[in-house]
Amino acid sequence: MKILIIEDDPALRELISCSLEKERYVTETAENYRTALRKIEDYDYDCILLDIMLPDGNGLTLLQELKEMGKKENVIIISAKDSCEDKVTGLDLGADDYLAKPFHLAELHARIKSVIRRKQLNGEIKIEYGNICIFPEKFKVLIDRKEVELNRKEYDILLYFINRPERLINKNTLAESVWGDHIDQVDNFDFIYAQIKNLRKKMKDAGAVPEIKAVYGFGYKFVLE
Repeated sequence: MKILIIEDDPALRELISCSLEKERYVTETAENYRTALRKIEDYDYDCILLDIMLPDGNGLTLLQELKEMGKKENVIIISAKDSCEDKVTGLDLGADDYLAKPFHLAELHARIKSVIRRKQLNGEIKIEYGNICIFPEKFKVLIDRKEVELNRKEYDILLYFINRPERLINKNTLAESVWGDHIDQVDNFDFIYAQIKNLRKKMKDAGAVPEIKAVYGFGYKFVLE
């Protein structure tokens, strides 16, 4: 799961980022409106944490931009400006939640899990496809009802695919979502291929019915055999 933190306070931005990385999220940050707009134009995220008061613009305008782009990211507004009007405007523009500063990190983590579960997982605390079952909040994977041990990136790749079954996934999009936005600057994707190869072997050894199929010249597709 990849999260964009749009926050101009460097200390708070770093605190949120570190706390989310400990929860095994991939995080990206933006300190102002201009940087945030460029990132949401170029990349996709599972959730955006959005401060309203930015040094060079208004976070609510970014929400409007997201809406006009047709983006479907979960958005949680985090702002010291705790007015009813801003809450209503933000929710009307497509925000999923509103958290006033100061807040406890535990509450922020709970809100993120809630909006992702509500919108991406249809309210479920587990995701199933074929004989694979993932419990995202426990980082637990069952294949044919037996727990399978995966490393962090193998788990992240499988979670990405199981949320997008039968869809053609571009290898660049997969890499950005699992490793972060700057992955497009690397020379090759050999390390990604290695992780997928290991994941496929573990899935096969565990008797998984779904398969990660390579689509020549494009990427991958997660299908039932």
